[in-house]
Amino acid sequence: MKADYENAVPQLSVAHAVAMLIGIVVGIGIFKTPIMVAANSSNEAVFIALWIAGGALTLVGALCYAELGSAHPHSGGEYHYLHRAYGPALSFLFAWGRISVMQSGAIAAVAFAYGDYAATLVPLGPAGAALHAVLAVVVLAILQLLGTGPSGRTQLVLTTMTLVLVLVIAVAAFMAGGQPFAQDSGIPQDAVSMSAGLALVFILLTYGGWNEAAYLAGELRDARRNLVRVLIIGAGTVTVLYVLVNLALLSAFGLAGLARQTVVTGPVNEVYGEAGSIIIGLAICIAALSTLNGTMFTGARSIYALAQDFRPFGGLGHRSTRNAAPANAIITQAAIALALIAYGATMRDGFTAMVEYTAPAFWSFLFLIGLSLFIFRWRTPDIELPFRVPLYPVPPVIFCATSLYLLYSSLVYTGAGALTGVAILASGIPLYWLGRRKSSKAGAGESASETSGTRYVPGE
Repeated sequence: MKADYENAVPQLSVAHAVAMLIGIVVGIGIFKTPIMVAANSSNEAVFIALWIAGGALTLVGALCYAELGSAHPHSGGEYHYLHRAYGPALSFLFAWGRISVMQSGAIAAVAFAYGDYAATLVPLGPAGAALHAVLAVVVLAILQLLGTGPSGRTQLVLTTMTLVLVLVIAVAAFMAGGQPFAQDSGIPQDAVSMSAGLALVFILLTYGGWNEAAYLAGELRDARRNLVRVLIIGAGTVTVLYVLVNLALLSAFGLAGLARQTVVTGPVNEVYGEAGSIIIGLAICIAALSTLNGTMFTGARSIYALAQDFRPFGGLGHRSTRNAAPANAIITQAAIALALIAYGATMRDGFTAMVEYTAPAFWSFLFLIGLSLFIFRWRTPDIELPFRVPLYPVPPVIFCATSLYLLYSSLVYTGAGALTGVAILASGIPLYWLGRRKSSKAGAGESASETSGTRYVPGE
């Protein structure tokens, strides 16, 4: 018996899926990361080369996911790959991590960034930033409950607005530019060998989110053919956009000048006058909302997929009879994100705390997902695949090595938040075994056909 999410009618077009992917990736990072990358680059050529390298590594990962997603299209995305490759225990731990650490923490982090800027445009008092963050999560959760169609169309609008406003900022930087491209950066050459790797960590975090395309496969029309297009078009567009923005910033500031900035709003204010601060605020708010909408959409699908296979969470595994939205999963995800926002509001920097909280778990599982491509190829070497990674095994080897490096970096360069995230993730181990025992007792005497919709069967 197939789970009900496999019987749902896909509603996302390629354009909507690409918009969702770009909307998830192009967020607040592009307004912050260039400054940190500039401080860790020896010259302008290295600075741009690092951004191009980040795009190339993103494309490598996208090609790996294109093979996995086209061969195993499923609303559960990465959870489904891990389930088939490693079995129920590891896939449960991943889904638990998505619920309690990775996706919920990412939603809270972006909501904090949105709240900070929204409060400057529409003040709501001393707690205005937190209130804006809460309102954004609640409103977008309600939108998700209306179904895939409305949320997909909203994503297309938000992504289009984000791209337009980012390009407006890039044009302003070019217009305000006067620094020669090859000028001396003033950054010590002996610092580069140690810091270029750190710069790449920041860059890959800014490119992060492309992997969420895995959760679009179950909602995408003709996913076996179209997921490859979504990943390649999305990754390529983001790379071109990021390189263009950073060339514009170099034109405006020069490398040394960019490294000394705290924000990159100067050129916009110079070109557009008083409207510049409003443009910046709107760009960041819309980019944050675009990321939030896409992240909440994909996050609910992983919760939903887990509930199909793990009996104690079965109440989260139902779609609305009216519009097929995974309503209980959407509500649960929003509630956890709101709890993290409340927690982060008591800390000095909620955004940074959430980033540290999510990073180690994220890169651990990304490595295991990359490894699953080798496992699937080994198990079924002669199977005909809709798409095969070119130059195999080089791309998945690069992808796995990059994930391991960023796992190391996320532990070395982050604080106590990372250890908290690891501890919360580890709490899923006893939860799984307790739930498994409960499922075994509850399922005693039931036939396999009666339970196949809620329990994993190897080889399915």
